[in-house]
Amino acid sequence: MKNRVEQLRKERGLKQEEFARLIRVSRQTVSSIETGRYSPSLELAFAIADYFGLPIEEIFLYERSDSYEKK
Repeated sequence: MKNRVEQLRKERGLKQEEFARLIRVSRQTVSSIETGRYSPSLELAFAIADYFGLPIEEIFLYERSDSYEKK
């Protein structure tokens, strides 16, 4: 899942450590989310969206897999 977390964080002039403290996770979690190695829980995704004041779908960009065809 792609996301805009790094872009939005940098636009606000925050370092990973600062942002992690604000949303109550580790810096490593922020790094993993930004690089796409980790998909946050729904609760954490809402916390990130709330922090940025944006809907989740404007931060986390879901790309539907071909294996999930609509019937």
